[in-house]
Amino acid sequence: MSARDVKIRNVGPKSAAWLRQIGVRTTEDLARIGPVEAFLKVKRAGFRPSLNLLYSMAGALADCHWAELPEARKQELLTTLESAESANPIRTRWEKQKAASERSVADAPAHEESTPGGLFDDPDGDEAAKPSDTDRDLSRFD
Repeated sequence: MSARDVKIRNVGPKSAAWLRQIGVRTTEDLARIGPVEAFLKVKRAGFRPSLNLLYSMAGALADCHWAELPEARKQELLTTLESAESANPIRTRWEKQKAASERSVADAPAHEESTPGGLFDDPDGDEAAKPSDTDRDLSRFD
């Protein structure tokens, strides 16, 4: 295994850990998946990478420092990233939870409006459970 396969150029330890989590361990892995898709996978995994990671991966594939990438290549990467994100937006876990709760509310059966019962009302509406006049005449002291 060559040194090129061991460490991805321009990528520090934190970014390397993120990439390992998505299955990118070598430059060959990165070349196979591409920098934009790798960047999106890192974001979908819940990390918050900056565009420097995107440029670093593209620089690694071009075998140059990320700052040496031509401006045209950076713009091409951004355009590709924006179109990929708009085709399949990345939602945070909070957005996913909100959407799930909205779906469950929308799927719940509609209840008829009714007057709320009192504290001591029988929830089943059982007339037999209501006290009668003879019950009121009796006292526990009798």
